[in-house]
Amino acid sequence: MKKINKALSLLLISSLALSATACGSSESKASGKESGEKSNGETITLRILENDTAKAEGYLDELLNAFNEAYKDKGIQAVDANMDEYSNLAENGPYGYGPDVLYQANDKLMTYAEDKHILAINKDDFECSKYIPDEAWDAFSISVDGKQYTCAVPVNVQEPMLFYRKDKLPENWESEWDKDGDKTPDFFQNWSSLYQYSQQLVSESDGKKYGLVAACRDLYMMAEFDFSYGGYVFGKDADGIVNSEDVGFGKGDAAKGMLGLRQFAGIMSEECIDDSISQNRYSKVADGTYFCSISTPDTYVLFHDRLADVYKAEGMSESEASDKATENLGMIELPGKMPADGDLSKDGATVETVVMGGVNGYGISAYTEHREACIEFVNFATGREMIKKRAEILGIAPTRSDVAEEIGGITSMIFDSLNAGHISLMPSVKAVDQIWDPMGTLLSDVAKDAFRENKGEAVKYADEASMQEALDKASKSIYDAIYTLSK
Repeated sequence: MKKINKALSLLLISSLALSATACGSSESKASGKESGEKSNGETITLRILENDTAKAEGYLDELLNAFNEAYKDKGIQAVDANMDEYSNLAENGPYGYGPDVLYQANDKLMTYAEDKHILAINKDDFECSKYIPDEAWDAFSISVDGKQYTCAVPVNVQEPMLFYRKDKLPENWESEWDKDGDKTPDFFQNWSSLYQYSQQLVSESDGKKYGLVAACRDLYMMAEFDFSYGGYVFGKDADGIVNSEDVGFGKGDAAKGMLGLRQFAGIMSEECIDDSISQNRYSKVADGTYFCSISTPDTYVLFHDRLADVYKAEGMSESEASDKATENLGMIELPGKMPADGDLSKDGATVETVVMGGVNGYGISAYTEHREACIEFVNFATGREMIKKRAEILGIAPTRSDVAEEIGGITSMIFDSLNAGHISLMPSVKAVDQIWDPMGTLLSDVAKDAFRENKGEAVKYADEASMQEALDKASKSIYDAIYTLSK
């Protein structure tokens, strides 16, 4: 991992001594002025950057309205930053155009922390701290000169999930697709079975219906075809610190797993090659074109609403359609077994599935002039009522144990999988920025290769050796982007 420079160390230490903890300088032009704060200081206006789903589904409005009502007599108001969820704080913050508070995944927030763009925090400043497990806090931890600092407040934990319609399960699944008799379909437990069931659906419908269709170029969703076979993002040194010099996508038997992805892509819709599937998976699962797809828990509401639309089109009222969608929308972890040799067409020895995961949370910009007001906002946004509201509206897996226990669902299951080593969290280092393009390009090309073969064209990844060469090349591109091209 790149060493964090001495200036950051001194800044963090001095900031702690002054009770103004920071992962970066706050000497810059602040976003508060840009957001319309009155020059006489009567009103502090905080610009809040949320994700697009939270905005589209109305959660951000709920949060802002509730906060502004609670703080209307305290001289603080919060507004939508009106920026794309992937806006770059490093580019916007120093010029006063960035948000004061931002909600993003751990890899992005900790990239900002490493480059001194967000503040370090004191966990004890936040009411939620006693309800959030250490595993979630660790995702926002940074080490400077042997000391650990926390740079964001965890909100929800993520991993790829399988979404499907319960009413589209085959009528004979108990007799034909439950060989071990455990009352769970085999295709929810084993990738080979899911492949075989998908193959059957395509064949029986003459290519009009599909089993699993997912965004093959999306590393976050498809990492299981690499990680389950011994691949990884970055290694760790003897002290457990991430070592980005060790790029691991081609390690172990990862080539076998990638051949498995190529094999599965061959019975998916060709939409799996590009990003279009990321938008249409919700409607295609809802209308039954796809039996299932892969996404994260915080997109549950999108699948739910598209399924409700289907029921409304069939004549149900809005409330009936919503209830029916809730009843029939399934969201479960990905199958836990992969074929040891990567061949999905047959049953045999298996390996444990390992997926990529992450933790989303709130960070505070180092460029804000209103640190204390931002703490007030984050405290409010991570309070029991707002996290419960977020879970109700968006279907997240909250890191707050009290909310998770109250609403039930998948949070405890995700943490159990994390502790069991079935989820590999995205590294919280700046270097992770460099993994997405090379691996996304390779994953897309691997999926495309299946369609080249179907069309009788020359293939690129016919065997393990050619796949290994491609993985090694992608790993070198990542290394060069971190250490060579950046110099």
